[in-house]
Amino acid sequence: MSILYTAQSVSAASFDWTGLSTAQKTLCLYGLLMAVVLLPTYALSWIDVRTLREVGIWAKPMKFMAGTALFALTTVWLTTLVPGEVGHDQSFQWIAALIIVTSLFEVVYITYQASLGAGSHYNTTDPVRAILFGLMAVAAVGLVASQAWLAWVIWKALGASVMTPTVLAVLLGLTLTFVLSTVSGFMLGGRQPPAGVGLPILGWHAWQDLRPAHFLAVHAQQFIPLAGILAERVAGQAAMPVVLTFTSAYIAAWFALSWMGMAA
Repeated sequence: MSILYTAQSVSAASFDWTGLSTAQKTLCLYGLLMAVVLLPTYALSWIDVRTLREVGIWAKPMKFMAGTALFALTTVWLTTLVPGEVGHDQSFQWIAALIIVTSLFEVVYITYQASLGAGSHYNTTDPVRAILFGLMAVAAVGLVASQAWLAWVIWKALGASVMTPTVLAVLLGLTLTFVLSTVSGFMLGGRQPPAGVGLPILGWHAWQDLRPAHFLAVHAQQFIPLAGILAERVAGQAAMPVVLTFTSAYIAAWFALSWMGMAA
């Protein structure tokens, strides 16, 4: 496959709802549903001020609702940045289904546990909750595996098409979302973050907390493709090296945050 640059290659065609497949539309609506559900949950967080490990019980459900909405909508957006009809491929129906089933399980269970004033993650107080915690790990791997699957579908669809900086960034972002998220997810599974509120809004701690590394891993899906689009528009012939340099720096940042999170 030739790797060339062309000024016309930023093919982020305008978002055309009527041109989307049923699977793409379903995933969009699912993402929007999560965003809508987030609003009453936020309102509830002002009324129900119970805390768990010094943090409001509704903070985690809201983070997962927002993250799920962004994940689903980004997945559809990425299919519009690449050549071919990836979103209309039969495989994308299963990718969309995998995203919905795995993420919905996590959001529902996390929200249910929050309503009880109990934790979902690291909660092994009885056999049922221990099994459900394990199933959450399986669901999380399945969720990010959807991105590796999508990367493979895009790669096959490219055929002899020109590899542009944007397409390269999409492939790298999807692949790294799976690889880095799986690794950081399993590290998180064995190391509970510190209690209490950390950094503003995000709630993380800057030290001995693997959540910043996990955030970077999951959001490679957005950050690296955005860097590719920007590079293609402003860097000209240097766009490909810029994408590779940015990706290398991104991985290095993930390693640094992982080391900080695992510090004794």
